[in-house]
Amino acid sequence: MTPSAIKIVVYEDNPDLRESLSVLLRGSMGFELVGAFVNCEKVAEQMEALHPDVVLMDIDMPVANGIKGLKIIKKIAPEVNVLMFTVFEDNENIFEAICSGAVGYLLKRTPPVRLLEAINDAYNGGAPMTSSVARKVLQMLPPQQRTADNISYKLTERETEILNLLVKGNSYKMIADKCGISMDTVRTHIKKIYDKLHVHSQTEAVAKAIHENIV
Repeated sequence: MTPSAIKIVVYEDNPDLRESLSVLLRGSMGFELVGAFVNCEKVAEQMEALHPDVVLMDIDMPVANGIKGLKIIKKIAPEVNVLMFTVFEDNENIFEAICSGAVGYLLKRTPPVRLLEAINDAYNGGAPMTSSVARKVLQMLPPQQRTADNISYKLTERETEILNLLVKGNSYKMIADKCGISMDTVRTHIKKIYDKLHVHSQTEAVAKAIHENIV
């Protein structure tokens, strides 16, 4: 493995899926699988020993589930990027995961190529999320009075384009390719979007964009 490889730990109780994910990660350049476990029972010790950059986390696991594991990780190793990878797309699980510090939320139907992009995106400061999950977020947001003041954020044409691509679930790399710009330029635009929307994460930006019909 190269020194720059993203170190990943997988938590997944389904042995076939755990093995499939392991094979995918071991065979993909730029990724290093440092551990794959059936549950989060020993998550604290595993974080201390393995020091992953990204954790791919299932929710429904025996003994110690993914939400519990997420909370422990964010308490003892807040710098670790935890990306939920689950079949659950109900409001309760989505919001508990996001509020507990997950940087992204993907459904298990996500294609392998998109999963690798999402892991890379999470590592590089993004918040990858299945587009249907972003819309689920809206179901628990209170209705807001839409006025010229709260929907006029003075986004540029390029910022609006990038925000729309974020809403559709595109990674930073995909946005860069589609817009013909560098990853650093994408990050600069996204930082300006966050500032104008008064948000602090991609999840918040996507939810606000949909909720207030900004894009």
